[in-house]
Amino acid sequence: MTIRVLVIADDSLARAGLAALLASQPGLIVTGQIASEESSDAAQLYRPDVIVWDLGADVARVIDQTNLRDTGAPVIALLADADDASKVWSAGARGLLLRTASTENISAAINAVAENLTVIDPVFTVPLFPAREQTPSRLIEELTPRELQVLRLMAEGQSNKTIARELGISEHTVKFHVNAILGKLSVQSRTEAVVHATRLGLILL
Repeated sequence: MTIRVLVIADDSLARAGLAALLASQPGLIVTGQIASEESSDAAQLYRPDVIVWDLGADVARVIDQTNLRDTGAPVIALLADADDASKVWSAGARGLLLRTASTENISAAINAVAENLTVIDPVFTVPLFPAREQTPSRLIEELTPRELQVLRLMAEGQSNKTIARELGISEHTVKFHVNAILGKLSVQSRTEAVVHATRLGLILL
């Protein structure tokens, strides 16, 4: 599947550089690169599947002027630090990554968001999920080797279909493993599973 990506950034150099890097990734087509002020009609003009938005230094201004839920495509926001994570998340971003994220990590996030998943860099989890600090530091039950394999692929943003293909098992079996992982980690979603597993040292991101 080819994913159409729109790059938004107010810094022209950052915009051009990010667009060039993403265009080099397999399965991605950069349909346009624009500044924040041009975003109102972006979905109609560029028909992106995913928007990668470098919010730069003036995050508050961009968020005050734009509802990320109304962009016409899911938004992966690139942030300089964790201070603005909560505001950007509340504005409707489907992905939160650091501006320093590697091209491979951004590409993986694009693929995940295109599959209706949510991607959050672990550095943003404390401001977003403060209650998770109270999560018990041990598992209800140890994960099996296969569950750890599934968990690591979940952390890469892979869909159930992709995980099934990667491991040579059925999607039904993947769903079974995912449900087992959620239960053993005492969480309700794939995102929380990855966050908690990272804190427990089960996976590294």
